Amino acid sequence: MTPAWRTALALLWLAALLVAGWAIGQRLELSGDLRRFMPEPRTPAQTLLVDELGDGPGSRLLLVSLSGASPEALAGQSRALAGALAANPDFEFIANGADAGLEAVPESLRPYRYLLSSTLDHRRLDADYLGEQLDERLQDLGSPMAGLVEPLLPADPTLEMLALAEAWQPKVAPQRLHGVWFDAAGGEALLLAQTRAAGFDPTAQQRAYDALQSAFADAAGDSGARLQMAGPGAFSVEIGGRTAREAQWIGAIDSIGLVLLLLLAYRSWRAPLMGVLPLATAGLAGLGAVALAFEAVHGITVAFGFTLIGVVQDYPIHFLSQQRAGISPRDNVRALWPALVTGVVATCIAYLTFLFSGVDGLRQLAVFTISALAAAALATRFGLPPLVDPAPRDLAESPRLQALWRGIQRLPRPRWSLLLLAAGCLVVLATARGPFWENDLSKLTPVPAEGMELDARLRQALGAPDVRYLLVLRGADADAALAATEALHPRLDALVAEGALGGYDSAARYLPSAATQRARQQALPTPQALRAAMAEALADSPFREDAFAPFLADVERARTADPLRPADLAGTPLAATVEGLLLQSDGSTAEGAIALVSLSSLEDVDAVARAASEAGGELLDMKAASESLVVEYRGRVLAALAVAALLLAATVWIALRTPGRVARVLLPMALTTLVVLAVLRGFGVELNLFHLVALILAAGLGLDYALFFEHAGDRRADQVRTLHAVLVCSLMTLLVFSLLALSSIPVLRAIGSTVAIGVLSNFVLALLVSRHDAGDTL
Repeated sequence: MTPAWRTALALLWLAALLVAGWAIGQRLELSGDLRRFMPEPRTPAQTLLVDELGDGPGSRLLLVSLSGASPEALAGQSRALAGALAANPDFEFIANGADAGLEAVPESLRPYRYLLSSTLDHRRLDADYLGEQLDERLQDLGSPMAGLVEPLLPADPTLEMLALAEAWQPKVAPQRLHGVWFDAAGGEALLLAQTRAAGFDPTAQQRAYDALQSAFADAAGDSGARLQMAGPGAFSVEIGGRTAREAQWIGAIDSIGLVLLLLLAYRSWRAPLMGVLPLATAGLAGLGAVALAFEAVHGITVAFGFTLIGVVQDYPIHFLSQQRAGISPRDNVRALWPALVTGVVATCIAYLTFLFSGVDGLRQLAVFTISALAAAALATRFGLPPLVDPAPRDLAESPRLQALWRGIQRLPRPRWSLLLLAAGCLVVLATARGPFWENDLSKLTPVPAEGMELDARLRQALGAPDVRYLLVLRGADADAALAATEALHPRLDALVAEGALGGYDSAARYLPSAATQRARQQALPTPQALRAAMAEALADSPFREDAFAPFLADVERARTADPLRPADLAGTPLAATVEGLLLQSDGSTAEGAIALVSLSSLEDVDAVARAASEAGGELLDMKAASESLVVEYRGRVLAALAVAALLLAATVWIALRTPGRVARVLLPMALTTLVVLAVLRGFGVELNLFHLVALILAAGLGLDYALFFEHAGDRRADQVRTLHAVLVCSLMTLLVFSLLALSSIPVLRAIGSTVAIGVLSNFVLALLVSRHDAGDTL
């Protein structure tokens, strides 16, 4: 086959990949829910943690600050911002303190105000009370409040709606200047925005973030005002943006480095194309497999999967390095196939164990990686041979490589030194200071310190819920949970008065239990008694007796109505608030309902925990729950890796059948694992899950290096060609993961540093341990 035909076939393969990529893109549905990478919760606290991380009130809040202009201008911008976003479907509510009046009470709930308010819990709706209220209304009509009070009088002479609106205001709220919230110094206008999207939905959070930025730009104009945002949603957008930017420059440098390295290594412009085709085939095979196997594919699976399949670049490189005149490409790849397929099977085994991890994200990663590795191996075995030059220059004749190989041969073979290396690594691991494992998920966030400080400052100023602590009360149903919360309120009020707690919020503040509503109904007078009481109160009043017919109708409607249930709040602004604080089962289980009490400015954790316990509830420490989840997650992964190690050793034994050969292949990989752990712990790094996953990749690379050195046998020419292939493979991998190690994203840094150290150690140890003593024959 002529070079032109080979090039045409390669371009045709590339075109087919582009078409396949388009087709897979039509089927592929990406997900941004990070809970897919969390293990299945085992305890009630862990279950609640996973739910709240995504849908809890604290996770969906954006904390907004406007500064840099006069207070009057900032107040106007705050109102304009709230007005612009009020109809945006990405937001459930926007609060800036401007709706402290009747707007806080939905129109549909106003007839039920006496069931929702506690005003009449300690006094009766009789002639004396009505007389007092009517006297106060007369004074109001002669005051600046007349314009507000007069429209309300016929239906609400006691102004119960205003009392209810005031009761529903946050317990800890900022000061109001010019009608909106400001910080204590009066220099920043403050807003709270709650998104409809879960906190773990970065796509929807990005949409909400962009809408808020756009609305602010329109409201601020050229005033010089500045917008700052904090909260989980804002942080997820920042993390996503930073990750995308770093991925772009890392990907650009990697691509340029890959092309240049292949051009330099093989002195042919076709080499980069030959190297890219199996890699692209692997990526598309992985994407197609997860698109077919899962309803939605997580973005992390795609990004992380492409990083993990970097090992497949080794397959075409070994093939190209071994090709020379006198052997056909098909015979060449057939000779390499035993070593190549052993490496593929062994690496797949490591990821196969993730299918039993109980974590959906790891299952996706396993399907992606296994499919990609198999596709790359088959592409190298059957796709590349017709495309490569059958008689390129023989790399074994390179003077530079021969000189390098002679230098390597002069190196002493390690024997007892390997035992000393292992012992030294164990000593470092045993004596390293600090915890071995990292259980705090917050330390994996790339949010800068100033961002965390802004979040803490705005959260305190706004009285926003604490994201760490929640009070949890359980009931057989929603009403039982509401009743349990009501019983806790007096204790919490006492703690607020003592300064142990700044404030709290619960569903029962907005929706009392059915028992409380019925008790309030029974306290309402009958129509006859209310008309008589109103007539008596109006006896010496200038108000007309027939002016309050709407009031009489509202009271009778409240007295005879069924108690309000959570479902009755649908379509009102209160629905989102109550749903976030009252979690109900879908009816498929007998788990009942959970009432949450969000806390702000918590000062005395023990006092609040005791109050919760006395009321039959518990104070949930989300940090402790997350750490227990991480520990269980790690335990499952470690168990999977232990099984993988045994299966991997069995695979190598079946392939090689000789104890000495098996030891030469497995020993560099095992020692490298110790070296990587020792280096990381020696520098004070606490290990997390991403270090473990990266160790699997490093082990797979080490296994490949050792297998191909073992496969080269004792012929010097084959060993020189293998040295060339392993050099190119290790340099490419080292470039990719060294750049990741420089990332500001902790997760990427963990992966990059682990694999980079592993590549160096694997290369050196495979070279010293796995290669045969060469003869003089080329």
